[in-house]
Amino acid sequence: MTPRAVALAFRAVALAEAGSWVGLLFGMFVKYVLATSERGVQIFGPVHGAVFVVYLVVTVVAARVLRWNAGTTLLALAASVPPLATLWFDRWATRTGRLPVPEAAPTS
Repeated sequence: MTPRAVALAFRAVALAEAGSWVGLLFGMFVKYVLATSERGVQIFGPVHGAVFVVYLVVTVVAARVLRWNAGTTLLALAASVPPLATLWFDRWATRTGRLPVPEAAPTS
């Protein structure tokens, strides 16, 4: 895989991980605060679990292909724990040159 393809996959999975976190947090709010339904947790719990594992795998692949050092890799892995931190890591890694910038779409 090319570095740009890996970066694209990483960004997509990081966004999905953050989105599944939001869904799970919403489901937990409905279940524990409103005490009306467990459906959100039943749906988003497994979804978030699966996307979380995919994020970990894609992070390890990205670390190898993009030649991240141990600190960057550990930071990327740690970003999977707090809600929405994968989005912060994506921006930080792009800004610091650790994650290639997405290519612009052709305009003709």
